[in-house]
Amino acid sequence: MRHARWKAAVVAASAAGILASGAALAPAASAAPAQQVRTHTFTIQAVNNLGLSTSEAMSVQCYVRDAGFSPGAIDGQLGSSSWMAWQRFLNARGFNAGTVDGIVGPNTIRALQRFLNALGYDTGGVDGVAGTKTKAAWKAFSHLGFGTNGSWC
Repeated sequence: MRHARWKAAVVAASAAGILASGAALAPAASAAPAQQVRTHTFTIQAVNNLGLSTSEAMSVQCYVRDAGFSPGAIDGQLGSSSWMAWQRFLNARGFNAGTVDGIVGPNTIRALQRFLNALGYDTGGVDGVAGTKTKAAWKAFSHLGFGTNGSWC
């Protein structure tokens, strides 16, 4: 008797849940086809070395520091503080990096490309995209320093 009451309670609760969700009332054949929605997700990276190794990134941090723009810690991680220093540097030199926000977006890349082009590096154009040639020019610049290993540090 006790088992029968428990079973009836479970069946009643299950039926109530199905009815509350509307699943029992919705006709299966009349559902409209779902439209496919495309979304684009952008992730702002905390560190963006643009292909530089840690020691190469330290070199460009030393360069911008020695030019009078503090990148924060010289740690080989080009984070927002380092990129804000580079944006300030590029803006001060007339390369137009735009807003100083520490984000490596198209304006920052275009300004970096203008800077590297002015030094004679081939970035493949000024298009705001950090492609293969831009990254190669950035890497070559990081080795242009006067240190024993070509570093700016």
